[in-house]
Amino acid sequence: MEKQNLFEQGSIRKTYITLAMPVTLSMVLSVVYNVADTYFIASAQDTNMVAAVSLCAPVFMLLMAFGNIFGQGGTSLISRLFGKQDTEGTKQVSAFCFYAALLCGAVIGGTMLIFHDPLLWLLGANEETYGSAYAYFMTLAVGGPLVVANFIHMNLLRAEGMSRESMLGSVSGLVVNIILDPIFISVLGWGAFGAAFASVIGYACSDVFLLLVVLKKSKILSVDVRKALIPGKDVLDICAIGVSAALTNIMSSVSLIVLNHFLLPYGNSQVAAMGIAQKVSMIILLVLTGMSFGAAPIVGYYYGGRKYEKLKELLRFLLRVVGSTAVVMTVILFFLARPCIGIFLQDEAIIQTGVTMLRWYIVTMALAAGVMIITICFQASGKALEALIASVCRQGVIFIAVIAIASAAAGYTGVLAAQAVTDVITILLLGALFWKRFYCTLHD
Repeated sequence: MEKQNLFEQGSIRKTYITLAMPVTLSMVLSVVYNVADTYFIASAQDTNMVAAVSLCAPVFMLLMAFGNIFGQGGTSLISRLFGKQDTEGTKQVSAFCFYAALLCGAVIGGTMLIFHDPLLWLLGANEETYGSAYAYFMTLAVGGPLVVANFIHMNLLRAEGMSRESMLGSVSGLVVNIILDPIFISVLGWGAFGAAFASVIGYACSDVFLLLVVLKKSKILSVDVRKALIPGKDVLDICAIGVSAALTNIMSSVSLIVLNHFLLPYGNSQVAAMGIAQKVSMIILLVLTGMSFGAAPIVGYYYGGRKYEKLKELLRFLLRVVGSTAVVMTVILFFLARPCIGIFLQDEAIIQTGVTMLRWYIVTMALAAGVMIITICFQASGKALEALIASVCRQGVIFIAVIAIASAAAGYTGVLAAQAVTDVITILLLGALFWKRFYCTLHD
């Protein structure tokens, strides 16, 4: 099979570059989108609107989380089945994941529409930010199925080796979004609603593109509803890995809510500044995510096919490349923090606040890269318990505990330093777990 040759022939580095570079490029373009989206929202010079959109960021993370249950959970199983040459199994699993995601998105969206008021207050909305937050939140609720479904074929196509097609599908949505953002936000004056509406339309375009790729080009994926009924053990496998992947996003969402609540006593401007700082930090985070998670299909394929020596070689290469990239990008962005924040904000005091926040947030990105690599190894190899532990640490239980302690001990500075302290603790814990439960267990 042509796609099998991609995994079997040539050097491991070439295979990695072929599969990971399109994912990384897709993430780089996501950075462009995030910067553009933030710029158009901030161009209204309405701090409350910027804060409102920042408060709704956990909603995107939540929708992404449920998409990843079936996207990354399905990719893990499909990669291993592909390594065993079980094509019929891959088709059944892919069909199940697609329809399960659509149903899940509809349920989430409906829940958001019904319980919007208490959920908005839970996110941290107040009298000044409620109007913009409501418009953004409700639009995402309606588009929930489209957002959740986007993470299915975007992930599953990579398991077949079609990272390029996955990238093009992602890029198509981003381009549409970037084009519509200034029209909806500024020209039509739709504000927060316009930003959310542009995002939903972008996801819809991406969904259509990816679906056409599956229908016309894929040899191992399917959307045939007759194949969507799969054995219970496969559902458990998908959910065991997928839930751990989703928990990464859910924990990020919860942690962001917690962070915003710790910042609210210092004012809406602090929340707005943190929202901008986090958007800028995505420049590094998304690139590292693409480089790390682009290797997931290879890890799953080698692990499923018991090609352990190749897997070890891949991991050593991955740690060197992703780690060095993280260090270089962190140093560059650390020194360019002020001009980067200044693109989006005009107020000098808020700019300085954002610069400080950004530097604290990125200083341990190299450690975050290590956490990503460990996490994808556990997920791709089907190690559900270890993947679960990895998913709830960095932006989850450890972060929440650290920010509570750091805030009590050092006040505002403790809040800003919480993520860096969490990264140090997390890499020490997960590094030990990875060595004992994964790397040392690889034997031919």
